[in-house]
Order: sequence, then structure tokens, then C-alpha cells
Amino acid sequence: MDVVLASASPRRAELLTGLGVRFESVAADVDESPLPGEAAAAMVERLGRAKADKVAAERPTALVIAADTTVVEGGAMLAKPLDADDNRAFLRRLSGRTHEVFTGHALAWGSRRRSFTVRTEVTFRSLTDGEIERYVATGEGLDKAGGYAIQGRGAGLVAGICGCYANVVGMSVAAVIDAARAWGIDLV
Repeated sequence: MDVVLASASPRRAELLTGLGVRFESVAADVDESPLPGEAAAAMVERLGRAKADKVAAERPTALVIAADTTVVEGGAMLAKPLDADDNRAFLRRLSGRTHEVFTGHALAWGSRRRSFTVRTEVTFRSLTDGEIERYVATGEGLDKAGGYAIQGRGAGLVAGICGCYANVVGMSVAAVIDAARAWGIDLV
């Protein structure tokens, strides 16, 4: 069976590669703007479905896997920072606090559809201004929800997590494996 990752994210590709899954990556260009009043969990699941549906329309016989991630702190969504100043502001906001990471997942196979959201709590250490400046200078957080990469240098910002680590990276592989297994598809 062909497996298609509806994403250009190198992190999501690394997660699937780590499982030994053979797949093709196809970017799904969808409008990622939140709808008025839309909760984070609902938004990422909607976006995951939109990405899966878009790619599945072109690849109807493949198992299509899609995901979308956002970070929420104090009720505010922190998507990808616009620039270094935005990244700095995100890290100051997250410093010494616990935030939520929501990843909406969607699978499509033929006429079948399945979507769900996984939530993970992440607690940051209290960061010094110097730590924030040095991290922002790396540029690592600029294309990541919340402005950090837990699988990279951003690991040093994190005091602990409660939930799925891979979800924070960008896709809960355990949840995807279970969802595919419900259709009789073994990814591992």
C-alpha cells in the first residue's frame, strides 16, 4: 500500500522514517487561518482533515496521513513566529510556565476518513534573557509552532512534558499507528 504524508514538514517525515514506514511527502497547501472563535483543538483537527482531503483527492488509493500543530498558553494560540522579535516574545511568554501542544491528525484511505486531536502539556524552565537571546539567534524556532523545537536545541528549554513527546514534535505516531490499525493497516 502506498502511504503519503500530506506535509512538507521534515520533522513529521523524520517521525515516520523512524518507524520504518516507506512513504512519499506531498505538501498540502491549505489556508491555515483560524476561523472566528475557533478553539485550538478544533482548528488543528479541521486543518488536518483539509490537508488529508486535498492530497487524498489526488491519491485516492493511498493511505494519506496529515497533521497540524499549534501551541496554546493562557488561552492564546502561538503558531509560528513571524520573526526573531515574535520568537523572543513567545519564549518570554512560555518561560517558567506550562503550555499545551495540540496536534490535529487526519487519515484518509479511499472513502474512509478518521480525524482526532492529541494534547500534550509542556513545562518550560524559567529562562534567562541570555538563554532566550541565544536560542532566538539560532533561528531554530522560526518555523515551529510556539517558536521552539523540542527535538533540537529547544529541548534545553523544557523542564518536562505530560503526554506524547512525538505530538510536540508534530505528530503522535502512536495515535496514527492505532488509527491505521483500526482499518486493518499495520504501519509497524
